[in-house]
Amino acid sequence: MSQSHPRISKAVIPAAGLGTRFLPATKATPKEMLPVVDKPAIQYVVEEAVAAGLDDVLMVTGRNKRPLEDHFDRNYELESALEKKGDGERLAKVQESSDLATMHYVRQGDPKGLGHAVLCAAPHVGDEPFAVLLGDDLIDPRDPLLQRMIEVRQEHGGSVVALMEVAPEQIHLYGSAAVEATEDADVVQLSGLVEKPSREEAPSHYAIIGRYVLDPAVFDVLSKTEPGRGGEIQLTDALQQLAADATLGGPVHGVIFQGRRYDTGDRGDYLRAIVRLACEREDLGPDFRTWLQRFVTEEMQQR
Repeated sequence: MSQSHPRISKAVIPAAGLGTRFLPATKATPKEMLPVVDKPAIQYVVEEAVAAGLDDVLMVTGRNKRPLEDHFDRNYELESALEKKGDGERLAKVQESSDLATMHYVRQGDPKGLGHAVLCAAPHVGDEPFAVLLGDDLIDPRDPLLQRMIEVRQEHGGSVVALMEVAPEQIHLYGSAAVEATEDADVVQLSGLVEKPSREEAPSHYAIIGRYVLDPAVFDVLSKTEPGRGGEIQLTDALQQLAADATLGGPVHGVIFQGRRYDTGDRGDYLRAIVRLACEREDLGPDFRTWLQRFVTEEMQQR
């Protein structure tokens, strides 16, 4: 039977990581600010939240992350210079990021893991359901994953995670979920979660990717969650407790995602994401695809 649950309006984006896999580029530049074509990766994530109706965005940051705040703030000097030049196109692009959403920021003083980063959002979120979007995962706007997750939360309550089926040899890179089918083909109920299991220990090939819609009960669970894998407070461990005991904060469901996802947390996948998105751009795609085809079929064969 369909139920009605409180509307979700707040999104939390953990962005306190050091980005060590991209050194030396991230020595002085936050990894979230690395460009994907001509926009920083973090802007794609905020745009996704806004498209799903979440216009109140809290970013959990750390040291040396001030450029994130600057990017979503007004830059009057730059805007004035573009206006004087009559460059309305670039002026609109500059203003777009500052007009996207109501932005808030809180610092995660110590890097104690994703669960701790989410816990830092408790004073801002309060007793409301909310979404968590990880910046390393870019979801193609043509595949509205977050909207679907919010729909599932509205119907079932509790928490909802995004799942994607991966090859068995890759499951150790993700959290893995034990799942039970529901009446909806793309929705499962979770009975267990394991953070980065070995291939043999994984309960399924369904990996948890970087989108969550969480019941506020998760804060109480996180506050009592001991450090797990890597000595960090794992969000997966808290969700495991919620999945095991629905009285703590409702059930945990998963939405199986089969759309387009771009992983910018790995150098190779980051480059592939840029190529894919550039190829699909109307302003860049035609010339870029022609060059790319020639490069692959001609120049690479000569090496």
